[in-house]
Amino acid sequence: MTGGAERGDAGSGPDAASDDRSVLIGICYRLLGSLSDAEDAVQETYVRWYRLSDREREAIATPRAWLIRTAGRIGLDMLGSARARHERYVGEWLPEPVPAPGRWSTLPGTGEVDDPAERVSLDESVSMALLVVLETMTPAERVAFVLHDVFRYPFDEVATIVGRSPAACRQLAASARRRVGDARRVAVASAEHAAVVRSFAAAWRSGDLRALVDLLDPDATAITDGGGLVSAELEPIRGAEAIAAFFVGVLARRPDLAVREEEVNGEPGLVVSLGGETTAVMAFALGGSAVEHVWVVRNPDKLRAWRR
Repeated sequence: MTGGAERGDAGSGPDAASDDRSVLIGICYRLLGSLSDAEDAVQETYVRWYRLSDREREAIATPRAWLIRTAGRIGLDMLGSARARHERYVGEWLPEPVPAPGRWSTLPGTGEVDDPAERVSLDESVSMALLVVLETMTPAERVAFVLHDVFRYPFDEVATIVGRSPAACRQLAASARRRVGDARRVAVASAEHAAVVRSFAAAWRSGDLRALVDLLDPDATAITDGGGLVSAELEPIRGAEAIAAFFVGVLARRPDLAVREEEVNGEPGLVVSLGGETTAVMAFALGGSAVEHVWVVRNPDKLRAWRR
């Protein structure tokens, strides 16, 4: 887990505060599960910073702490409205996938990287599996867990964000930790994870139903997120046979789909494209050597970072 939110000697001017943007994006992405929402939250944080008078900013000893506290409150408010939106969402809702840093080239003539993933440090706290678990938490649990367990923000500071006592925040984080622990599976080495994903891609490309079944846990689930904008299954697909048949059927209907291996949220995954345009991003969770969960994001609004 990253300790990126530790408060240091960040200075007190607006330029010093701007140096913390990547930390804020990382926090808000983990809070909201959406890179676009995270960027909106951070933008609002900076709007509030620059609304302060020079005297007010100079009185803030640690701008990073102020920015994190403000971003946390904005994220907490957005989580409440996001929950309502998810309830109205068409089909299954999945977090927005993030590509690997360095995937995009520098902007011509600037030397700057036009790469949304550069603003989200990738570690186990940003895996699709954990983001899915975070969605089961209450907004207060999620804020307490992300800020304390991931970014090592002290409970007395978390308390000022969620409006509860430090002791209550400890309980919130402990509850969130139990949810994560209950969902945690046997750790799989990155090389083994990559090998299974590679085998899945090969079996899918060849239409080998039996090979796909053998790669899947008998009780595996697959979730597709189209957001009502593109075709997707409205309910989870359960069982190895049903999942394998689904993927073979997809490729049978669209044999011109291209499937390639890429890093998705810091782990080996697959990107599906049609005519050079990304149409789906897939993440996997393994239990031992078998795939237990497949998450397929098809909602085009969540694939903007993959279309450059």
